[in-house]
Amino acid sequence: MPAGRTPNRTAGPEGAARTTYGDLLTSKDARRWAVRGAAALLVGLATGLLTGDWRIGATFAAGTLVGFIVYASRRHSEVPRWRKPSMAQRRTEAQLRVMKKVGYQVLHAREVPGGNGQIDHFIVGRRGAFAIDSESWDKRLPLRNKLEKLYHGRFSKNERIDEALTEAREAERLISEELGRQVTVRAALAIYGPGMPWDSHNLRGVDIIQGQKVRKWLRSGKSRLTEKEIEEIHRAAQKVLPARY
Repeated sequence: MPAGRTPNRTAGPEGAARTTYGDLLTSKDARRWAVRGAAALLVGLATGLLTGDWRIGATFAAGTLVGFIVYASRRHSEVPRWRKPSMAQRRTEAQLRVMKKVGYQVLHAREVPGGNGQIDHFIVGRRGAFAIDSESWDKRLPLRNKLEKLYHGRFSKNERIDEALTEAREAERLISEELGRQVTVRAALAIYGPGMPWDSHNLRGVDIIQGQKVRKWLRSGKSRLTEKEIEEIHRAAQKVLPARY
């Protein structure tokens, strides 16, 4: 993703760029969750008193707490808190959290040295290495493929496709040089908003995919990487693709 597309790109501490959500828990977070827990307890007590059945109260308390957890999980991002990711990036990130549970390694907001580009999400897993940029486009305008060119309404998106391909190819080159062997990186644009006549479609070397289908697309890779290869590629990507934030 080009650096100019996302505002407020304030630089931060080098260590913070690698901080995960768990590492970011602070006393402020603890107080917030204490308040939420107390609120859930009060809901349970009130419901139990009103119904005369403590089991109903316990159910309401548990439901309230689960609601808080779901709300928090949808809001948090592995990108540091002082850099707000876009809606599209958050939605893709939420899908990638699921992939991490099955052995995929993920990096977010990685700089491509020598240019102004950014890879929103770099992923490596059993099915290969991938570079995904997440985009939110006007849902009122249709997407169409005309003579191997992508149009959003009457607006050409070929420049955006070429940028995503350039970013992925540069990442591929840098990682391959770091490891001393060829590594293939598949490029993709995950589009949220407009409807598509396909789940994924390759144009100009870049897969154009429905934003909601990121996990399905990742499983379509042809590679068969071992756990050792996954870890090696992940470490190399961390080194040659610096965290932007």
